[in-house]
Amino acid sequence: MKGHHAILCRTCSVGRSDLAKALTAALAGCGIELSQTECMSGCARPSTVAFRSAGKTAYLFGDLGPQDIDDLVRFARLYRDSSDGTFADARVLGELRKKAIARIPG
Repeated sequence: MKGHHAILCRTCSVGRSDLAKALTAALAGCGIELSQTECMSGCARPSTVAFRSAGKTAYLFGDLGPQDIDDLVRFARLYRDSSDGTFADARVLGELRKKAIARIPG
């Protein structure tokens, strides 16, 4: 995989809303490509989005809505600029730190 990617669950309500278009545009400004996929098994905490990049820790966030776009963009920039996708202090994730479902080593 080349570059940084965000994957939005299209089965969740957010994936079927106009938020997908807004998030695509917002993340493009960060150099992060947004794609969509079928169910990511985050149904207990919809809507979900994952961030991944080769050699970096991957993240899965849930309980997302339109109010999270700013935090997702902030996270995307921090993630893009990090060397390995980890953060010494989770506070930089803002409200997303409470919405993390998984952190998967790279």
